[in-house]
Amino acid sequence: MNKTGIFMLATLLLFAAGSVRAERVKDLASVAGVRSNPLVGYGLVVGLDGTGDQTSQAPFTVQSLKNLLAQLGVTVPPNVNPQLKNVAAVAVHAELPAFAKPGQQIDVTVASIGNAGSLRGGSLLMTPLKGADGQVYAVAQGNLVVGGFGISGKDGSRVTVNVPSAGRIPSGAMVERAVPTNFAANPEIVLNLNTGDFTTAARLVQGINTIMGAETARPIDAVSVGVRAPADLASRVAFVAELENLEIEPGDAPARVVVNSRTGTIVIGSHVRVTPAAVAHGSLSVTIAERPKVSQPAPLSEGQTVVVPQSDVTVSQPSARMFLFDAGVTLSEIVRAVNQVGAAPGDLIAILEALKQAGALRAELVVI
Repeated sequence: MNKTGIFMLATLLLFAAGSVRAERVKDLASVAGVRSNPLVGYGLVVGLDGTGDQTSQAPFTVQSLKNLLAQLGVTVPPNVNPQLKNVAAVAVHAELPAFAKPGQQIDVTVASIGNAGSLRGGSLLMTPLKGADGQVYAVAQGNLVVGGFGISGKDGSRVTVNVPSAGRIPSGAMVERAVPTNFAANPEIVLNLNTGDFTTAARLVQGINTIMGAETARPIDAVSVGVRAPADLASRVAFVAELENLEIEPGDAPARVVVNSRTGTIVIGSHVRVTPAAVAHGSLSVTIAERPKVSQPAPLSEGQTVVVPQSDVTVSQPSARMFLFDAGVTLSEIVRAVNQVGAAPGDLIAILEALKQAGALRAELVVI
């Protein structure tokens, strides 16, 4: 990686070492039980321009269409199998938000489950969406918005941009049933931290008790904090609104070095330290150049012109540099030392792994 890559690496490192600021409780934790619920359904998309399922390879599409027509009062003879090109069988899924009420609309995603070439220009027919308990919680219907498209020729060539076999319907489902909730059933609410940390949990309890009164909050473990809340529903909503806007300073992240070996990206946390260690950095380059030569015989020698291979081998070994890490070296000193010896991010990965093997790296090394 060039000097620009080194500069970007140093910028990432210094950004990761920024000071920790107070954050709102709503950004650090969520209320237990207040979550979305996945919904899924099976339906038909019609109105496609010849890019639907090939019924010979997707017989369930024809079967679904026959069942739909039968429900609408249209009888298809048993021995008739329509050869359709504008219908596709699809899976429909959505996320039902917490506290969603009947009559509200939610977005849905539609994806082909047959061999349809594209869903562009199609319209989803009425599709019930069920939850994990098998109950219908929403009904989806509407015109698809497809971000991709595909073009094919008669010779079999094809050009595809993005994914034309999936699309979305904004506000495409109507909520028909509310999900039962126990938000007001228990005498306390539980806040679950997005990232488990004993320090953050302790500071969250301390901050809540300082502002809202002693013994209002209690720690449960490194993730959960219990908070006594009013029994009245209206008062509890106001209490949670005030609670989630409190600002708490989260605990520092553990010392960690994250390495992406494919892209050479390295992020070093601000608490990374090393014990005394000496590191030598050098490289050996071997260059082989092939320069064929033409051997021309002397006149009247009855010889033949031939090509003679000639190889030039060059070995270059820059002088290796050694630098010393004292005890408790900081993040900025590590970056400065690496830049001074001209090490690329790939070399830095090897240096960090060597320090870890030697027991000199006081941090968790994560390679992704």
